[in-house]
Amino acid sequence: MKRRTAEPYKIKSVETLSMLSYEERKESLERAGYNTFLIDSQDVYIDLLTDSGTTAMSDAQWGALMTGDEAYAGSKSWKRLEQAVREVYGYRFVLPTHQGRGAENILSQLKIKEGDYVPGNMYFTTTRAHQEMNGATFVDIIIDEAHDPSIDMPFKGNVDLDKLRDLIQKVGAEKIPYVCLAVTVNLAGGQPVSMQNMKEVYELCKSHGIDVMLDATRCVENAYFIKEREDGYTDRTVADILKEMMSYSDGCTMSGKKDCLVNIGGFLAMNDEDLYIRSRELVVVYEGMPSYGGMAGRDMEAMAIGIREAVDDHYIEHRIGQVRYLGQQLLDACIPIVQPIGGHAVFLDARAFLPHLGQDEFPAQALAAALYLDSGVRSMERGIISAGRNGKTGEHNRPNLELVRLTIPRRVYTNNHMDVVVDSILALYEKRDAICGLNMVYEPPTLRFFNARFAPLAENGELISEENRKINA
Repeated sequence: MKRRTAEPYKIKSVETLSMLSYEERKESLERAGYNTFLIDSQDVYIDLLTDSGTTAMSDAQWGALMTGDEAYAGSKSWKRLEQAVREVYGYRFVLPTHQGRGAENILSQLKIKEGDYVPGNMYFTTTRAHQEMNGATFVDIIIDEAHDPSIDMPFKGNVDLDKLRDLIQKVGAEKIPYVCLAVTVNLAGGQPVSMQNMKEVYELCKSHGIDVMLDATRCVENAYFIKEREDGYTDRTVADILKEMMSYSDGCTMSGKKDCLVNIGGFLAMNDEDLYIRSRELVVVYEGMPSYGGMAGRDMEAMAIGIREAVDDHYIEHRIGQVRYLGQQLLDACIPIVQPIGGHAVFLDARAFLPHLGQDEFPAQALAAALYLDSGVRSMERGIISAGRNGKTGEHNRPNLELVRLTIPRRVYTNNHMDVVVDSILALYEKRDAICGLNMVYEPPTLRFFNARFAPLAENGELISEENRKINA
């Protein structure tokens, strides 16, 4: 019999959670325009909106806050962060930023010119926005299987090398400033990239003089999947695997709010000294001095420790295990989710969950709203709303994947909280036909999923038909 395990930490401080009534949740949802991003956190019971900046820091990290060097230039805390990045990730040069999108902004401005193409293994919202704002066209080169949530294969984040070769032949290597390789792939369901695929992508790009820049936000999770699933890595540490992963790239953007285990901060890392010098100048313009880049000294101290804590094998095994604990219960109950279960979240397949709703009725947005209404659990849409509009035609971008992301913050919730989430989803699935679609009543021009507002399409204005009221209470 396989023995059960527990969290590799003990709880030292607690935060009281809100437990609103059904009517209170309904009022909160209406105020938010049925957009879970606009719900006040004080009205949320279990918050699975994101794993970005929602980490519970360790006692060592909290203690380090008191030792932060807040010097404007030459901070000792910056030196410790720089050393941690060099030792754990292996890059020569590092520049701190206020968070990951600060690094994306600088990289995009320096590397992209009007008319360029940036291939990547599926887009991410802010990453693609920065690329397009600087004149590039994003091209998806992920394997086709990544767009089918029902296919269960170990490395659905892999690049299709034939797609990359075809793009190089079509537009020319000079029109491709870099390949943006996400490890793991968020919008595919937290799917990893194999080491072999990373190596092949890097070798192909080097033969054409093209850089490979990683979106390394959840790279430790990717390293763990390699350890589990790829031949030759079972007996190697996650830290060792991670170092090899980084060696098949020319640099990375990092949101420290995920796998660096902190609440704010990020960095841009690279091996090219010329790019580093140019990047350093833009850091001063957009972020701050190259020795703090938008972060306080105490934040850099906490990140330096978090970088090392994240590659502890016991920590990452539990991290992935808790996500699987949630996902496996849903699979056992025949709830449609993206397979295999990813590293940072479980993704509900909203199209299969609500087959009576067309994509223009925003099924993922409706399902995320219904989940909050049912139980106070906050999640997020990752479908047609997140995909935005085509910049030339103005039409909706229509991704194959219409998902609701249940994102697990690191070291925050117990498995009992996951059980509550499961119970709510099962209850919604039983009455899924009663969930109506949504109409977008306000649409921001960019990154609309953050601030768009919606209204139920039902004539009575109810998201879930009234006969299910008692079940929801």
